[in-house]
Amino acid sequence: MLDFHRPRRVALAVALACSGTASAEAAERGESDAPILGEIVVSDSKIQSVPAALSLTPARLRQMRAATSDTASLLRDIPGVELQAGGGVSSLPVIHGLADDRHRIKLDGMDLISTCPNHMNPPLSYIDPSQVGSLTVHSALPPVSAGGDSIGSTIIVKSRPPRFAAARDVLLNTGEFGAYYRSNGGAFGGNLAATLASDQLSVGYQAAYAESDNYRAGQAFKTTRETGRAGHRLALDEVGSSAYRTASQALGLALRHENHLIDLKFGWQNVPEQLYPNQRMDMTDNRQQRANLQYQGQFAWGSLEARAYRESVRHKMDFGTDKRFWYGTATGGPTAAFATPCSPIGVNCAAGMPMESESSNLGASVHAAIDLSPQDLLRVGVDQQRYRLDDGWPPSGAGMWPGTFWNINNGQRDRLGAFAEWEGRLNARWTTLLGVRYERVRMDADMVQGYSTASGATGNQYADANAFNARKHARTDHNWEMTALARHVPNRAVDLEFGFAHKVRSPNLYERYTWSTWSMAAVMNNFAGDGNGYLGNLDLKPEKAWTLSATLDWHADDRSWALTATPYYTRVSDYIDALRCTSGASCTPANATSSNSFVVLQYANQAARLVGVDLSGHAPLAATALGSFAVKGKLGYTNGRNRDTGDSLYNIMPLNARLSLTHTLGGWDNAVELVMVKRKDKVADARNEIQTPGYSLMNLRASHTWKDVRVDFGIDNVFDKFHVQPLGGAYLGQGTTMSINAVPWGIGLPGMGRSLYAGFSVKL
Repeated sequence: MLDFHRPRRVALAVALACSGTASAEAAERGESDAPILGEIVVSDSKIQSVPAALSLTPARLRQMRAATSDTASLLRDIPGVELQAGGGVSSLPVIHGLADDRHRIKLDGMDLISTCPNHMNPPLSYIDPSQVGSLTVHSALPPVSAGGDSIGSTIIVKSRPPRFAAARDVLLNTGEFGAYYRSNGGAFGGNLAATLASDQLSVGYQAAYAESDNYRAGQAFKTTRETGRAGHRLALDEVGSSAYRTASQALGLALRHENHLIDLKFGWQNVPEQLYPNQRMDMTDNRQQRANLQYQGQFAWGSLEARAYRESVRHKMDFGTDKRFWYGTATGGPTAAFATPCSPIGVNCAAGMPMESESSNLGASVHAAIDLSPQDLLRVGVDQQRYRLDDGWPPSGAGMWPGTFWNINNGQRDRLGAFAEWEGRLNARWTTLLGVRYERVRMDADMVQGYSTASGATGNQYADANAFNARKHARTDHNWEMTALARHVPNRAVDLEFGFAHKVRSPNLYERYTWSTWSMAAVMNNFAGDGNGYLGNLDLKPEKAWTLSATLDWHADDRSWALTATPYYTRVSDYIDALRCTSGASCTPANATSSNSFVVLQYANQAARLVGVDLSGHAPLAATALGSFAVKGKLGYTNGRNRDTGDSLYNIMPLNARLSLTHTLGGWDNAVELVMVKRKDKVADARNEIQTPGYSLMNLRASHTWKDVRVDFGIDNVFDKFHVQPLGGAYLGQGTTMSINAVPWGIGLPGMGRSLYAGFSVKL
């Protein structure tokens, strides 16, 4: 066995650090925040998996919970990860310039899908930060065993595992509760967990609640207080439609015997309100129920994991409290400062615009890891998913009258995948991985109709529906993926990992089957947050990505310091970008040429490339009687371009860095953090994406831990610095948002101003 842990002191004058990342092995051994990009353990009986994954330690997870209710934001310390702003608990991870469905996101092994034309209920929104047990990211080159139907990264989130008593005839009875408050928006919430278990049977329960009002920016950023509702106005620094309320519960039953575990989890979530500052609609209700059954077993030949799950979602949208609700000539017309309530509902009076989506999601998988020899491991598996979606908009009056508008009618998306992956140690310094995956994706949708089936219906509804209905809707994609990786350990101070991946993603239902060129309907189909309208395309092909990446990890033997660099290059054919629409109600010459308004676009296959680098590291500074001091941080750069048009890609974060000075002493764990972001001037012109200025923010945090009690407090954005989020899209938080250009174009979504927070947790 090679000894890679002999202590050796090496000093770095300056080191970038991946704040809070560590390998799963390090998380099990302790609470260190030291970044480990895959610790090398080479022996005659264990193969260290490649590629190395990035994880957050339990200690870092606990530090972040008091400061956020958005589980996706827990990823922000991991190199390469940024966030596309959304609702208060529903931001979307952006990794290496790719976002949303381009990543495979697994929650407790389940492949969840956003049941919303605005993707307001993404997979990570279904678990509260307090319920997260582990969080792992395969960023550059995910293995095929963790991939499938994606061209980006794989994010694996697991809830807290079941706990068992340490010995027979012992009853484990334990629990935990906590609460927090944040000053900006008056956010507050709480969580609790309880476990009752023997050495073989465990019953666990978790619950969480979070609520916030609108948050404030660092300064006034708009010129009007009007919301479109009489008597309701917003302050000029108030970010309208950023409030939320959410509650979730989970019940777990687990049974273990020797090397076998059966784990059954039930989950419920109710979101009565999550307003969206960068969407024209707001979530007015979201109810999810899920059941997840897992088996894990260890055998002489290896391990086996089998899973079956079912999820159902009922999702509703309408205009929230900060957006105009009444429409129609009886309300004063579209140009009135605020709308007059009217009755009865009919051709001259509309009460909002209800949108309702329902889905069912059934999945199953069987994965096995087979020990071929002490140096060779074979992983094989099968995944299956059956997804059904209905997206209908009930009539509410005026132009939304007299029938239901079927945005997607009986949408179907079924996946069947199989993979085989070999991992082996060639010698003491080389480990390799080679995997192949096949996926069949079948999609279909039934006939549609607009609010009106009359030939002269507003917005070309009749002609658009007929054109869509006249075509064949069923599509079947046969997708092949491959990953080839190697890790080389030339000496005790250096690990080198490099490889190649070919990955494929089929379009989602909204990209393929949304059909209306009416601007009012098109702007309701938007998961980019840019304020534009989007039109589906039946002829879309799957995206095919080729990625080359390498990671150099230079470190001390005991990892007291480390510096890592990960350059990557991705080339995508049939990349699903958006181009100005050319035929239909809103596809006018003005729509084609405008550079300072919201427009209607259609999804189209293009060619793209993304190139960038992640840097991260950490280093100790001093160990004194006043405590231990260290520095850590990360830096990221991505450049994305449409190779057909020469345009910049959307969702590209400019050069940015996060640097922390940390201090520990006894039970104290403190930090000063500096966040720096360069000006964003490379934008997607086809979407009229908004440029954003550069900025720097300072954050402070402190915590103290006793045996069973923990207290956290801090200040985010200490100097109340005004900043616009580069991935925030357009501000649409108030006013007449139904009409495509009745809200001002060119206002980016501001980030949060100064916020003080405090939280505690108590173990019972």
